[in-house]
Amino acid sequence: MKKIHFIGIGGIGISNIAFIYLKKGWQVFGSDLEESAITKALKKQGAKIFIGHRISNLKSRISNLIYSVAVPKNNPELQEAQKRKIKCQTYAQALAEFSKDYFTIAVAGMHGKTTTSSMIANILIKAGFDPSFVIGKKDGWRLGKSRYLIIEADEYKDSFLNYYPDIAVITNIEAEHLDYFKNLENIKKSFRQFASQSKKVIKDKKHNLKLQIPGKHNLYNACLAFETAKALAIKDSIIKKVLFGYKGSWRRFDIRGRYNKAIIIDDYAHHPTEIQATLQAAREKYPKKQIIAVFQPHQYQRLNLLFSSFAKSFSQADQVIITDVYSVAGREEKIKKNSRDLAKAIKNAQYVKFDKLAGFIKRTSQANQVILMLGAGDIIKISDELNPIKNPQ
Repeated sequence: MKKIHFIGIGGIGISNIAFIYLKKGWQVFGSDLEESAITKALKKQGAKIFIGHRISNLKSRISNLIYSVAVPKNNPELQEAQKRKIKCQTYAQALAEFSKDYFTIAVAGMHGKTTTSSMIANILIKAGFDPSFVIGKKDGWRLGKSRYLIIEADEYKDSFLNYYPDIAVITNIEAEHLDYFKNLENIKKSFRQFASQSKKVIKDKKHNLKLQIPGKHNLYNACLAFETAKALAIKDSIIKKVLFGYKGSWRRFDIRGRYNKAIIIDDYAHHPTEIQATLQAAREKYPKKQIIAVFQPHQYQRLNLLFSSFAKSFSQADQVIITDVYSVAGREEKIKKNSRDLAKAIKNAQYVKFDKLAGFIKRTSQANQVILMLGAGDIIKISDELNPIKNPQ
């Protein structure tokens, strides 16, 4: 049995690759800084999970090692694997190698990748294509029997330049990951390169589509999915039926339930544009309710580089609660602004410490409220602690 090791195995993208290797019959090992629902699920499927990074985690006869791009070069497992001449690849490199055997549809862009990828995957499944996919969400993997593969092409550190897809879908381009790209022109340059590596690039065309999920951004994502499916000669009737039936993805306007009769919604929004889009969707779906935005900034660098944009992005919320920054080890530099500063810069906003947040919501939530839990960090733990009652419609 072939053995493979993953560093950062609890991450959304890399865990989905790990599940695929388990499905293919490999013996899977992996490490992460802490236990999570994802590491527990991998363990249940037969993976050997280590908490913490140590040389001893690397077992004998491991032939491949895959690591997250966030893993520092001095990681002891990575250094030991390189010393032992084990084949080491980043997540993107490994996914690129996997994709070479497929007709690959790669979805790139600063926002909307997961939703657009999921829509495309659902259409292909319904149309009988039996695709494989690796999408950045919980349970975002499938090993089909056909030659079709849908992947998310992440732009961070130019990871998506590893891919040479048959179809590229670019959702949008704007200032993001400025700790790496520095400016918008560098971002555009990378996306132009990605497009040049693709056999076909899908552009948005407006379609008369009906969706159950709210938000102008989701209608835009659906139009991209429609164009992708049309490029594969799938019937309009199938596409429209699937898109109308689409009810969203994990942590993308994910209606968890009710707490004290207030509706609790999880959303991955961690960029000013995403926050604005999510709040617009909430206003569209719940026009008569009070919208409460609870935001956990993701990385001090992003908060500082986009501070003025963040301060302006909550205008559609009735009340804003800012909690502590979810800091990413190895990706932070000098800190100037923090969560308290952001709360002061936003009208009708207040700062609440993360360890006090669940209690605060329990005390203050009311029946006429929609509470949006926003952020790409571990704010989902607060929703889990609230344990909202399902079926809130």
